[in-house]
Amino acid sequence: MDAKKIKELQKQACKVRIGIIEAVHSAKSGHPGGSLSSADIGTYLYFEEMNIDPKNPKAENRDRFVLSKGHCAPMLYSVLANRGYFDVAELNTLRRIDSRLQGHPDMKHIPGVDMSSGSLGQGISCAVGMALSAKHFGNDFNVYTLLGDGEIEEGQVWEAAMFAANKGLSNLTAIVDYNNLQIDGSIEEVNSPAPIDKKFEAFNWHTIIIDGHNFDEIEAAFNEAKTIDKPVAIIAKTVKGKGVSFMENNVSWHGSAPNDEQYAQAIEELNATLKALD
Repeated sequence: MDAKKIKELQKQACKVRIGIIEAVHSAKSGHPGGSLSSADIGTYLYFEEMNIDPKNPKAENRDRFVLSKGHCAPMLYSVLANRGYFDVAELNTLRRIDSRLQGHPDMKHIPGVDMSSGSLGQGISCAVGMALSAKHFGNDFNVYTLLGDGEIEEGQVWEAAMFAANKGLSNLTAIVDYNNLQIDGSIEEVNSPAPIDKKFEAFNWHTIIIDGHNFDEIEAAFNEAKTIDKPVAIIAKTVKGKGVSFMENNVSWHGSAPNDEQYAQAIEELNATLKALD
């Protein structure tokens, strides 16, 4: 990827992170840590990888995305808003009783959301169903799903993985946000699913391990996935809370909102990053 494109994606990801902080601060609740860690993946998917049209969010042959770790909705909402599905100002309505931007994605009310999600472990099953449907009816679209490394401790994930490989769903790509932290602590302390790549390989998936904040590696992984005749799992090593110094690698920011002082510091840091990219 050329340097100009990398810089544009970095700038866009920074804007996504600003939207995440704005939304969670406004709501006084939410999940900033995992939203920030997955912002680069979400940015690449919607600004480079996926065949989508914000003006026609229900296009029959669009690529589909399922946020299996649905509590990280602030990332998805910020990506969608910055991509033009709705106004960025709407991010400040997160979790309000009269808002369509609730704590987990709602496909009935939010343009660009392909599947309601939230119960961990279930989103990938929905993505598998979408990919199977495309194969069955001869539709030419790809399905992407983003999982958390804590989420894949759920048994349903592996039932879905087994089924996907058995049905040869080469149009399915799962991305694991491997930030090493979940709500109760590190994944090693709670119930480690490592080695993640070997587990997916045991279920007959092709696996790719990348730095989830490096756009060269992200691009190469998705390009490689297109050449593989089986489902692909991209294991993206990330930093929880990426982009905000006091949130990085700090498990307390899994599901906490910044107060006014912390919000000001976070926005100042992100704006400085954005300015440095100009």
